[in-house]
Amino acid sequence: MIRLTLVLLFVVSFLLVSLILIPVGYLIGLFSMPARDRYAQAMISWAFRVVGVLAGAKVTVKGKENVPKEEAVLYVANHRGMFDIVLLYAQMFRATAIVAKKEIKKVPILSWWMILMRCRFMDRSDMKQSLQVILGCIEDAKNGISILIYPEGTRSTGESELDMNPFKEGSFKIALKSGIKIVPVAIHGTREIFERQFPRIKGNRVTLSYGAAIDPKTLDKEEQKHIAEYCQEKIKEMLMAEQE
Repeated sequence: MIRLTLVLLFVVSFLLVSLILIPVGYLIGLFSMPARDRYAQAMISWAFRVVGVLAGAKVTVKGKENVPKEEAVLYVANHRGMFDIVLLYAQMFRATAIVAKKEIKKVPILSWWMILMRCRFMDRSDMKQSLQVILGCIEDAKNGISILIYPEGTRSTGESELDMNPFKEGSFKIALKSGIKIVPVAIHGTREIFERQFPRIKGNRVTLSYGAAIDPKTLDKEEQKHIAEYCQEKIKEMLMAEQE
């Protein structure tokens, strides 16, 4: 339980200090929104890196050269555990918003950070609200904000890393309508950190693999029509390679 205690102590301390840091972010935004975006991204990436270290996650990053450095992208990743978001966002080097489930908006301080980061909260049971979230993400992408989304909609609970839930097509409209590239990300090993021995936290090796960026405009009509399945297959291939 030592790792869990250390993580909780850091998270509580960071959230308390955030009562000062968050207003500073909004103040910066009064003068420069890009500066506010960089501030929020830097602070949360740092906090998540610390959480990863305290949790004992030994992270190996592969294929980061595949990520376009000078343009916004849509990151799509498989979702196995809570640490998916923590460890992947810690690697972000530019302003990136997360599409999260609506329940997180009710969490004080954490949701304030997410609003500062331009994150959007989706109610998957409400088609109209989900569409509004997608349209908002399209505008953000056009304005240079990268988007991180987990198209399964919820964590997969199968025994194998390959047991993914079907990717939802709606998420990919962000790339199709904004013209940004899609970067598939395969996350391997996060479930063993927390979910498999809840409520304990156990150190584990985690691999984050970035696939080659996909430009939707270069796909044929059939691939565009089934782009969710196309991207999920790319992620599955990377996961299979990691298991070999």
